Amino acid sequence: MSFVRQRGPEGDRPAVEVESNIRELVRRDATALHQAEADSELAANNLGGLLRRVSAQSTREIEHLIGELRTLRDKLQVDGSRVEREIIDYAALSQSVIALTKIIADGVMQIKKVPDAPSITE
Repeated sequence: MSFVRQRGPEGDRPAVEVESNIRELVRRDATALHQAEADSELAANNLGGLLRRVSAQSTREIEHLIGELRTLRDKLQVDGSRVEREIIDYAALSQSVIALTKIIADGVMQIKKVPDAPSITE
């Protein structure tokens, strides 16, 4: 009884099939790996594009707000200058009124001091 078999063309067939199957699996895995890489690259590009669009929209909104704030700052500066001029004008007018009031009061005092001032009705 012989436990060793002689290999013939039919004896190599299962080994050839196994080897062929292994090669096919490796080829499929490589194809799947390349597809996964392509998919991940596409996803990264899509994500990058999405982030650029979101960032661009946010940037535009921020720039718009900055523009509005600058406009408001300019308006506040103009209004502040106008209020300052009006306060200065009001202070000058106030000083003039005080000076005129003092002149009138002094004139009335002079009239009261004159003992025999002729009256207009006499």
